Amino acid sequence: AAEKRAKKAAGKAKAKEGADANKGAAAATAPDTALNVSALDIRVGKIVKAWEHESSDKLFCEEVDVGEEKPRLIASGLRAFYKLDEMQNRSVLVLCNLKARSLGGFPSHGMVLCASNADHTAVEFAVPPEGAKIGERVCFEGYVGEPEPENKIAKKKMFDALAPDLK
Repeated sequence: AAEKRAKKAAGKAKAKEGADANKGAAAATAPDTALNVSALDIRVGKIVKAWEHESSDKLFCEEVDVGEEKPRLIASGLRAFYKLDEMQNRSVLVLCNLKARSLGGFPSHGMVLCASNADHTAVEFAVPPEGAKIGERVCFEGYVGEPEPENKIAKKKMFDALAPDLK
């Protein structure tokens, strides 16, 4: 019985070695699946309503029309850079494939895209392309592909990896 177990274990080890070798060969010949900006679902939106968050000095709460059945609720830490009246009816770019999460108790589902200087003392909205319609996806020349699902963006920290290249 001990001899049978030893043979069986040796057979399993040999099979595993072969599988590992095949795995390495497959990885070496696999097509390049480098992460690129097409993974992000960036859409043109319009802030239809904005208000100051009741318990945060930094957050605005917004209803943003991104071409869906109803506006998305999004919280943005922009109170140091914009007045409330500057937020109303503004065209913006929205990162839509982020998981919904609570910011200061407010259910935020997306991110309004902005640019800042190096020391983060100036922040400005990213401006949608001229003539772009609400809900239209913004793509980047030379980058093709469908956006990744919300859970994959979060799990693989894709936005964190791509954000430094967004300029």
